[in-house]
Amino acid sequence: MDEMLEKLFNNNNIDIREKQYVIDAIKVGDTWRIFRVLSEMVEGFEKLSNIVPAVTVFGSARAKPNNKYYRMARNITGCLAEYGVSTLTGGGPGIMEAANRGAYEKGGKSVGCNIELPLEQKPNRYCNVLVSFHYFFIRKVMLVKYSSSFIIFPGGYGTMDELMEALTLIQTKKIKPFPLILVGKDYWSGLLKWLKKETLAKKLISKEDMDLLEIMDNEEEVVSKVLRFLKLK
Repeated sequence: MDEMLEKLFNNNNIDIREKQYVIDAIKVGDTWRIFRVLSEMVEGFEKLSNIVPAVTVFGSARAKPNNKYYRMARNITGCLAEYGVSTLTGGGPGIMEAANRGAYEKGGKSVGCNIELPLEQKPNRYCNVLVSFHYFFIRKVMLVKYSSSFIIFPGGYGTMDELMEALTLIQTKKIKPFPLILVGKDYWSGLLKWLKKETLAKKLISKEDMDLLEIMDNEEEVVSKVLRFLKLK
């Protein structure tokens, strides 16, 4: 196997010794990135320290204003804003825009943690507090650190990523448990069935881990769940 790998690298004019130890090579440019990481974290902590209590809303960036989940996100965060609960999102379009819009229209704190991407995304116009990040992992820290609940609408890879990360942090007791509310039974029930049939059945997770998730379809139910957890109702 080693001879085959060496031959492969040689045929492509690659020094196998260089490739083998490339991860150990510390470059000056890499070390300077530490300062950018620190500056993003400091800015995030300073701007977001006064937004609590807050909920974080996730969902597809592709949802349009005529989408039922867009309307639900807008209504839910609008209701929460009336109780002084801030809304925290990724700051982009779709469900993020809807959630920021609901809070903004009710005079609440509407926070966007925008990420710099090559093709997208521009922050939506309903954020009255905006922080931009270059690094995904710092953005994730902010979305979790200042949130008392996650409200998760149908979405793609990014939404799934945030959901699974929150589940992992709670499961491993890295953060205190808080509501993880999945909005949309039609969309999410298949995932929960799969987790139960495959992951739980094979004892890769425990029953208590399944209990961390709730599916809801009713706006009032979502709002009530969050307010009860925050002891505001």
